[in-house]
Amino acid sequence: MAEPVERESNLVILAALAANLGIAVAKFVAATITGSSSMLTEGVHSVVDSGNQLLLLYGQHRAKRPADEIHPFGYARELYFWSFVVAILIFAVGAGVSVYEGYLHIIDPEPLRSPLVNYIVLGVSTALEGSSWFLAMRAFGRAKGPLGWWASIRRSKDPAGFIVLFEDSAALAGLVIAAAGVWLSHALAEPRIDGIASILIGLVLGLVAMLLAREAKGLLIGERADPAIVETVRAIVAAEPRVTAVNHVRTIHTGPTSIFVAISADFDDSLTMGEGETLVERIEAKLKAAEPMLASIYIRPEKREDAIAAFPGQTSAIG
Repeated sequence: MAEPVERESNLVILAALAANLGIAVAKFVAATITGSSSMLTEGVHSVVDSGNQLLLLYGQHRAKRPADEIHPFGYARELYFWSFVVAILIFAVGAGVSVYEGYLHIIDPEPLRSPLVNYIVLGVSTALEGSSWFLAMRAFGRAKGPLGWWASIRRSKDPAGFIVLFEDSAALAGLVIAAAGVWLSHALAEPRIDGIASILIGLVLGLVAMLLAREAKGLLIGERADPAIVETVRAIVAAEPRVTAVNHVRTIHTGPTSIFVAISADFDDSLTMGEGETLVERIEAKLKAAEPMLASIYIRPEKREDAIAAFPGQTSAIG
């Protein structure tokens, strides 16, 4: 299951990377010919996006390393670190350069030259960016299932998918703003409008960067598995006749497709040591068969009264 998801995620990233590299060159050429501030910032935007996609691919490569003595749960969460770096780059470089360049163009405006070049580049960029956005949207739409879009983003543990979707959406919004800025600057003979468009593009990028940083922060700190998975674990353990109570089920994602689960359960007091070991092995086999993402399972036999004493008021909580 993880491999098809990863292949599709890589396809989305590579499509976005190819589109952004071509678009960046075209935008910088157009900015040089026409003197458009918004086109220059759009070029910077595409360069930043290209760098971000390379970082995501690098993060996915690093995350594949097997577990070792220092990192017994593997390196899958390293992808979350690089996702946070991407958010910082969008804010610091993409948004920062856009706002600064727009400010310079407002205080020292330069009339646009040959705006037709801008329109051609913007049209081609929209077609390429739209194709990348469509692939990202289709992949994320399949992954989200019946959930709403925002709820799915909040619950997603694979940042590569929603980062590319956010970046492409911001890129399309930036193209619309840049086109409006170029047209108004030329139609009204007011080059400062192009600088204002550049600042607006920077604000859009800043907003996207803050949203991505918030999601990446949650993944870095550690998020529980989907509540449905937690309930499945609880139900399987509770269904065992020799388990008298499930005290708690706690989970954390160690990667987009791997989960660590810790279970506290009260076993029948008449169980022998050998019977207890057999019971634990049987439960683990059932859990892994029911949910392949359960990469690490820890089951602790614990009397219910002891669990209540250790975590008062939390034994019915999930996560």
